[in-house]
This record gives sequence, structure tokens and C-alpha cells, in this order.
Amino acid sequence: MNRQIKIKDTIAKIYQLPDGKLSEVEDFVDFLLSRIDDSILTEGIQKLASDSKSFEYLTNEEDLYTVNDLKEKYK
Repeated sequence: MNRQIKIKDTIAKIYQLPDGKLSEVEDFVDFLLSRIDDSILTEGIQKLASDSKSFEYLTNEEDLYTVNDLKEKYK
């Protein structure tokens, strides 16, 4: 089923709903759209942080601890 058919079927079903349920459908659509927006923002922030040289100093930092510093080793 392609996108246009799914949209038409969904709209037809929405027309069958009582008025009281329309606000629930609208709230759910708003929720889905906000999740998409949040995902886009998160990915953008991650890309900015990864492209940034702000944390480059961490790659040149020597290790503070080694395996020999462990008191217990978990398997």
C-alpha cells in the first residue's frame, strides 16, 4: 500500500470517529511529530559535537587507569 492510499484510508477512518475522539487523534499526531522533531534535533546536536574540535584533547590524553588497577575482574 503506498503512502497516498494509506493517507486516504486513515482520513476516511477519522471521519467515522465521534467528535470526542478527534482530540485524541490530534494529540497522538502531535506526539508523533514531536518525537520526529526531537530525533532531528538530537541527531543535529550529535553531528555538531562530533564535528567539533572541542573534545579533541581527549584523544591525546593518556590513560589514567589500566587493567592492573582493577581490584576485581568480572567475566
